[in-house]
Amino acid sequence: MRNFWSIRIGRFRLGDIFFHVINGIIMVFVIVIMLYPFWNTIAVSFNDAQDTLRGGITFWPRVFSTYSYKSVFKNKLMGTAAVNSVLRTALSTILGVLVGSLIAYVLSRKELVGRKAITVYFLVTMYISAGLIPNYFLIKNLGMLNKFAVYVIPGLVSVYNIIVIKSFIQSLPESLTEAAMVDGAGHFRCYWQIVLPCCKPVLATVALWCAVGAWNQWFDTFLYASGADHLTTLQYEMMKLLSSAMQSGRDLSSIYGEGQQMANTVTPTSIRAAVTIVASVPILIVYPFLQKYFVKGVTLGATKE
Repeated sequence: MRNFWSIRIGRFRLGDIFFHVINGIIMVFVIVIMLYPFWNTIAVSFNDAQDTLRGGITFWPRVFSTYSYKSVFKNKLMGTAAVNSVLRTALSTILGVLVGSLIAYVLSRKELVGRKAITVYFLVTMYISAGLIPNYFLIKNLGMLNKFAVYVIPGLVSVYNIIVIKSFIQSLPESLTEAAMVDGAGHFRCYWQIVLPCCKPVLATVALWCAVGAWNQWFDTFLYASGADHLTTLQYEMMKLLSSAMQSGRDLSSIYGEGQQMANTVTPTSIRAAVTIVASVPILIVYPFLQKYFVKGVTLGATKE
């Protein structure tokens, strides 16, 4: 048997060919399992809503229709919500990465007095929280209710992101900053011109986390800005649309005010599929540009030579 697997076909052994074939089949199977639910959701979203009730939609729409998407975008606040979502995601990502990396750099410096105690203080906040009601009164006392700042400032510091960036910085050779300081550079210059460029992988990873978190957030809009239509977000509007569809069956007139006309052309299933795709597309567009840094950033940030 051992000699059988050692038979060569060209430059490759039969055992190696068998391994690559089986490995390829398994990987294709895994890819299909991972992608099929999303692809099926796309097919359902582009299928006629009434026809979808029959079931049996797999890879392709049986009766093609874009009315589910038209129904989603008929909401008059959808344009304002989209602008607010993009703006909050951009600001939360940029400021979150900047503030997180600044704190991580400071905590990574051995000369910082009380470094361990400060780190423990940050870690405690990951496990102990005041709760929803105290947070609400804090936001209210800070004057951020129905203000755009409520989308950015409360989530500006993420302890988990700080720890990840700090671990990455500590994995860098100390000689980089020591040489710069010998030449007269201060801490801010070391951070901005030396450490930050070396942290591109982990910063891209953290940026992706911040962007996904900010884009998918709707609960803070519900709590702190539901009284201001000009501050509504895309996820919040879609949540209202989906909730209305699920609660009132096919009747979406509570949002669109179109009586039973729309009720005959959309269903909770079709609306849910369309909302899922609309909410996912922006992140799917951004992710490929950051994916090459993702695994590298997390892996290097978790080890230290």
